[in-house]
Amino acid sequence: MRTRAILAGAALALCGALVNGVFGVVVALLVAGADTLVHWRIYHAAHVWRRGLRGEERMNRFLRSTLERRGHRILFARTVPGHGSADELVIGPGGLWLVHNEAWQPDFELSHHGGRLFIEGRTQSKLVGTVTARAEAAARLISDRSGIPVKVRPVLAVHGGRMPRRTPFEADGIVFARPLKLIWWMRRNPSADYSADEVEEIARAAVHALPIGGRVMPASV
Repeated sequence: MRTRAILAGAALALCGALVNGVFGVVVALLVAGADTLVHWRIYHAAHVWRRGLRGEERMNRFLRSTLERRGHRILFARTVPGHGSADELVIGPGGLWLVHNEAWQPDFELSHHGGRLFIEGRTQSKLVGTVTARAEAAARLISDRSGIPVKVRPVLAVHGGRMPRRTPFEADGIVFARPLKLIWWMRRNPSADYSADEVEEIARAAVHALPIGGRVMPASV
């Protein structure tokens, strides 16, 4: 607030002296508004990390209001046996995507060089390996259950942190982006061409193959 007042006061004094008082007031209000917007965006981008969350709830809301309304089937918080939890599995005519959510501190920098992911200058072999293995295991289980060969693409929704100017970006075989940009990317980058019946068959197979909380559903369900 103090910095905002100083900026607005400086704009008022300078523009008032150079033009007139009315113009100075207008510019001061614009400067104060711009500063408020910038800080609001920084605060909003980091709120998931500040609350100690990983972003699943936020991503769930976005997926329900976008892709699910367009006919995609979405499974939330499923277990990939032997590989942990899948935050969201998106199944649509254009393919399957396993969505992983992560929140980083606001000043943490995400970058990519030579096709690899770096966070604060360090490679992320453990994160990348975990997410990739989870997607590959999910693809095998769903393919075996449905009889339809499928590929599950791993993507990561970024909550917080500082991203490169051009996003989404791909590193280590995983696509990284803010939640809404990631949803936009999934819609525009199909990796398959499934019919409506195939989408339903794959979704049913995924429900059985990827249980909730480790509970295995019987084949007759």
